Amino acid sequence: MHRIAVIGSGYVGLVTGTCLAELGNRVVCIENDETKLATLKAGRVPFYEPGLSELMARNRERGRLSFAADVATGIRDAKIVFIAVGTPMSASGHADLTYVRGAAHEVALALDSDKLIVNKSTVPVETADLVAAIVREHNQSRYAVRVVSNPEFLREGSAVSDFMEPDRIVIGTSDPVAEALMRDLYAPLGATMIATDVRTAEMIKYTANAFLATKISFVNEIAALCEFVRADVKDVVRGVGSDRRIGPAFMSPGLGFGGSCLPKDVRALREIARGYALPTTFLEAVLEVNEQQIRRTVRRLEAALGTLNGKRIALLGLAFKPQTDDVRDSPALALARALVAEGVAIAAHDPIALDAAARVLRNLVSFVDDEYEAVRDVDAVVIATDWNEYKQLDLRIIAERMTGDAFFDMRNTCEPREIVAAGLRYFGVGRECATPFDLVSG
Repeated sequence: MHRIAVIGSGYVGLVTGTCLAELGNRVVCIENDETKLATLKAGRVPFYEPGLSELMARNRERGRLSFAADVATGIRDAKIVFIAVGTPMSASGHADLTYVRGAAHEVALALDSDKLIVNKSTVPVETADLVAAIVREHNQSRYAVRVVSNPEFLREGSAVSDFMEPDRIVIGTSDPVAEALMRDLYAPLGATMIATDVRTAEMIKYTANAFLATKISFVNEIAALCEFVRADVKDVVRGVGSDRRIGPAFMSPGLGFGGSCLPKDVRALREIARGYALPTTFLEAVLEVNEQQIRRTVRRLEAALGTLNGKRIALLGLAFKPQTDDVRDSPALALARALVAEGVAIAAHDPIALDAAARVLRNLVSFVDDEYEAVRDVDAVVIATDWNEYKQLDLRIIAERMTGDAFFDMRNTCEPREIVAAGLRYFGVGRECATPFDLVSG
């Protein structure tokens, strides 16, 4: 059993702390936001993540998980301190390390014993060195501090299972004592552990996210071509993804990638490369294709409806992906803004993310609790997030309540034949349309 402190109780921090408590450790999660801290102490998770609430309740009841407001209190007696604070994108495109710097400074001032500091936040190369330097500068005690890079690979919507059943665990350190402690911490998971130096570990995280974003942009570009040559991208992906060298994961075409990680990390990696005067042609292309998806969808809607000004559209799905209420960099919200700018009135629905989207979009769109009410009297329906609820839509009711007949399945969640059978015009991504549409180039 280890005594652990986790600085930051956001998505990564709370999942990490709760799961480490589930492994039998005593964990204190530190949160300086008073509202969020009150929510956590009341036993509620401040965001939607399947399975996390139950896990948190069980470990609080067993006395293995608690919460604190300040670093000095939280790290008392802890041997391992995780830094899991946010690293938002700055105006320059770099990762903003303000919170990481602050956490390192506070730990240095509050040292009460030897500590292992673990960078869990997504950070650029050399951040572990930065944290170590800050601690050395402000450490007035005799205690030793080691700094490790331990990137997270959690997917929103399946974060608990990703932590408890990981593909791999990356440990970045050149210190054998630190490596041994990290291996012991994660031993109960029985996972493959990759030990490397800190800078390589930091690079692994950015490389992984950039590659996942690349797969999404690649398949979206292929999907656009499939529409022109009348091929079905679903079968293309099935055929290509069966190749073990490629695989089907992250090969589902749609509105593009979003969320708190992929857009930010691709841009941050690009800025790192620019700092060394290295060309970023490939990364630029990944970002450009992603942005094209929104513009292309707007043009497709305009072509199908004749004009956008004055039209009503139902937008089904607001979260950047299903099983989360996260709307950060959500393609659905980007599409909503683009359509509103064209004079479209939008009725929006999401099973979980309505409140989060309303805080961002405010009065730009109308928010509707029921998907069948959202489609009433609209000229077109757009599925923007592939929630399971939208895979089971009663298309006859949809058709009866709509004024128009355009059905844009931008996540390929429904069967085209069923949409056509309901009397609607089908428009998918990389699939032959139900009418001779036409095709709008990117």
